[in-house]
Amino acid sequence: MEQLRAPYKNKNRSTAYYALSIILGTVALSYGSVPMYKMICQTTGWGGQPIKSAAHASLDGDPSERLKPVTASRRLRITFNGSVSDVLPWKFVPQQREVRVLPGETALAFYTATNKSDEDIIGVATYSVTPGQVAPYFSKIQCFCFEEQRLNKGETVDMPVFFYIDPSFVDDINMKGIDTITLSYTFFSKSAGPDWWLGLLIRDAEARYDKNGHLTPVAA
Repeated sequence: MEQLRAPYKNKNRSTAYYALSIILGTVALSYGSVPMYKMICQTTGWGGQPIKSAAHASLDGDPSERLKPVTASRRLRITFNGSVSDVLPWKFVPQQREVRVLPGETALAFYTATNKSDEDIIGVATYSVTPGQVAPYFSKIQCFCFEEQRLNKGETVDMPVFFYIDPSFVDDINMKGIDTITLSYTFFSKSAGPDWWLGLLIRDAEARYDKNGHLTPVAA
């Protein structure tokens, strides 16, 4: 009898290990989803993320060395967008419609987030820059993206973005004719798990840049 039970015990044990591995894997994916999405986007440039690669190594280093306004350049119009996922009961809007800056000149902008629900919620924001080819030159000194933001029920907070356009923007022939740059943030609920960033990867992988450098989804 004991010999007959042994295979079933082994099978049950294997099933338990398999279920446990799925649970642990899901938890790990949830906690690692934000840095993973950030890493993939910075490598591929999806979603207008600044590309981190050897080709853009000249843009790395000490930011203070590049914070010299190019006074001979035209001022660039920076506009702001804010949105939230369908399952996040927050209101998230930019405090200003636009600012105008010179390449190499720092600028400070603010967004306001309000938790409209009756419970505390942790949100995580992703961002994109359009036109997409400007992303390597859009440098954020201080930003709330990819960091957990906890809002208590009914709470309203201001979130700053301190940024500049790298001066080498003016030397890139591909930037000629670009006068308006849009910085967009989207907040997601952390409790949504890894599904949100998988959806973003699928969206960005299926999208294409138009002739003006704007990311547009492929029609179904």
